[in-house]
Amino acid sequence: MRISLNWLQELVELKLSPEDLAETLTMAGFEVEDIEDRGTWADGVVIGKVVGREQHPNADKLSVCQVDVGKGENLNIVCGASNVRADIYVPVATVGTYLPNKDLKIKPAKLRGVPSQGMICSLEELGLPTDVDGIHIFSGENIKIGADVRPLLGLNDVILDVTATANRADALSMVGIAREVAAITGAQLKISQPEELSIPQGAGNLGIKVDDTKACPTYIGTVIEQVKIAPSPDWLQQRLLSAGVRPISNIVDITNYVMLEWGQPLHAFDRKRLESIAGSEDISIGVRFANNGENFKTLDGKTRQLSTQNLLITVNNKPVALAGVMGGEESEVHDGTESLVLEAALFDNAVIRRSSRNAGLRSESSTRYERGVNHAELEIACRRALSLIAEIAGGSLTTQEISDTRPDSGWSRSVELRLDRVNQILGPVDLGEEETGEIKGEDVERILTALGCRLTVSGDGTWAVNVPAYRYRDLEREIDLIEEIARLYGYDNLCDTLPEKPEVGYLPVDQELVRKLRAAFRATGLTELMHYSLVKPGEDRQIVISNPLFAEYSALRTDLISGLIDAFQYNIQQGNGALNGFEIGKIFWQEEDGFQEADTVAGIIGGDITSSKWMSGGSQKPITWFESKGILESVFKGMGLEVEYQPDRRDERLHPGRTASLWVGGNRLGVFGQVHPQLRSEKDLPDDTYVFQLSLEVLLDAIDEDEILTPKFKSYSTYPPSDRDIAFFAPVNLTVTEIQKAITKAGKSLLDSVELFDEYRGENVPEGQRSLAFRLIYRSQERTLTDADVEPVHQKVRDSLVEKFGVSLRS
Repeated sequence: MRISLNWLQELVELKLSPEDLAETLTMAGFEVEDIEDRGTWADGVVIGKVVGREQHPNADKLSVCQVDVGKGENLNIVCGASNVRADIYVPVATVGTYLPNKDLKIKPAKLRGVPSQGMICSLEELGLPTDVDGIHIFSGENIKIGADVRPLLGLNDVILDVTATANRADALSMVGIAREVAAITGAQLKISQPEELSIPQGAGNLGIKVDDTKACPTYIGTVIEQVKIAPSPDWLQQRLLSAGVRPISNIVDITNYVMLEWGQPLHAFDRKRLESIAGSEDISIGVRFANNGENFKTLDGKTRQLSTQNLLITVNNKPVALAGVMGGEESEVHDGTESLVLEAALFDNAVIRRSSRNAGLRSESSTRYERGVNHAELEIACRRALSLIAEIAGGSLTTQEISDTRPDSGWSRSVELRLDRVNQILGPVDLGEEETGEIKGEDVERILTALGCRLTVSGDGTWAVNVPAYRYRDLEREIDLIEEIARLYGYDNLCDTLPEKPEVGYLPVDQELVRKLRAAFRATGLTELMHYSLVKPGEDRQIVISNPLFAEYSALRTDLISGLIDAFQYNIQQGNGALNGFEIGKIFWQEEDGFQEADTVAGIIGGDITSSKWMSGGSQKPITWFESKGILESVFKGMGLEVEYQPDRRDERLHPGRTASLWVGGNRLGVFGQVHPQLRSEKDLPDDTYVFQLSLEVLLDAIDEDEILTPKFKSYSTYPPSDRDIAFFAPVNLTVTEIQKAITKAGKSLLDSVELFDEYRGENVPEGQRSLAFRLIYRSQERTLTDADVEPVHQKVRDSLVEKFGVSLRS
């Protein structure tokens, strides 16, 4: 917000220079982004009177003027403005003056052969906005020739561009900033309350009907007759310009002025136009939510399609304003307006925020309502506006209607504050001369009293703090009061406190393991992916968001596989080839006992994983089931896990004959399999595309074992191995995993490794069976094995397979 120091000085005593005040506000949490010294814009520009004007002898569009600037001798100035004439008072930049807004220094010059000793200025050349095409002409009385123009133009001012935090809605007003300056500097406030007004209640044909009192707790409508629309007085225009607001007319300017002064948005309707819209002299102003698809034309000339999130002001149920955001074009005040209805209302901040966002429209009014205006000072702002309308526009206050559902208890609260807690949170403070200490009780009382709080001692070092109404929204808890104490006591007066004994930083075990897991997946050639947790709705047990930004992102994902498949499809469509990647993220679902979430790791592998095709003659080499499984196996091996694979066909997105559930330590780890042919066809994916999804919790619990986190050293045998092959016919439904487990159990300590090296189905193989061949490696840590050592163990393995599975041995 732009703060005029001339305006601010009328509300609070200013003891500091602009620079010091800016520094003080910044240190107190109100960042001053810029200091605009308007006095430099017209330094050396004085009031002059054009005493004579003649046509330039050598130019049709130039005039030669004789200008009196109070120095005894008139200045000869060549002027190109079309509105220059004799007997007018104008701003004159004398020789030597520098105009920073035009980067121009005035020097003696000759224009078309005629000497010129200065320049008659327009407002634009002095840095002020104007609609006049030409020089500025002063009007009014008591204009003194040769006087400085800055007081007349409002340029004897300094503007601070102050940014307030989102919780400080009160700081979006001059009164709020004045209160803050008084609290910080100890200055005296000079805020005057407008006088009470005598307005007939219910005497006219105006009614108020509020459908939702939570969205609009208070609405005040005041009818004002005999209004004269005209430009605002200079002082009012200058106040608005200093705040960056363009003056329009006296009524509109007054509503903007009060909004800037008290932080309370107001809106004025043309009474006759309301009657025309209503089709009756009896008008009922209503507050309701818009119907879905309802159209409304706002003051900016745009027709907006509304939804049920938009709050409307209506007259006889016809919309005339987007509540708290912007008025309507059909009811706006214009040059012929003679009677008004002034709106002063309170709206729920969340309702206005949603309405403004839904309409794609933000205004000064909505900015204040979104943060929350002061509910206790609505009447003050309304009286202030009505007084100014009566004074400036000659309005007569005819009648007033009020709908008010605010609580009778008022907008204040009592918060308990403990001095011990204050010092516990803030720590020691600097007392000067290298001494430290604690914040005293009198410091607490002084600071909070300066903020407008009322303190009542409720115990030893304990107060009951009554919060002022204008700080009702942000001073809710004890910690909020402690923050205010720190802010006004001065952050630079709080001592730095370092740990007594520094410690080496470390990561929790889970984070360390997740980092290790990421590194293991990247080492296999997979790229880490990240997707939004928000997806389209429509799945079972899905959690749907009640207030989504977009319909496409209105639910939470229930797994990671769907997002990975969509990403794979998108990469192919973009010509990027196959996507081989993994993702670690949360999934969400709904159970009977409430919402659930879990950390999950998933991946997708497909297409040709080689980067060069020269070995295959340029042709694609799809990845096989075993190759993709090998990627997972290498990760598990790197993490020290032994994972068991079992047939699985529960996920309809995966091939029923090429899908396995993964188990570790008796717990289901996840699923791995080939994408179903029908889904591959729909998504236009390569024939061989594989996905996996694992429970990160189960995975970390399995890794978080002492023997895995701290593996024991196992020495290598220095003795040669002895290998044996075994071949047999086995049922097709008998898995290799089951066979390997049986061989390992039978071979016990002498068996070093088991490897399947051949599978055959076809001629000479019994129906429903397959031929499998395994290579068994025997090795001892103590000696070189002989046939006498190996044969008994190998025979035990053979007997075990026949006994347990009924295989037909071939070797």
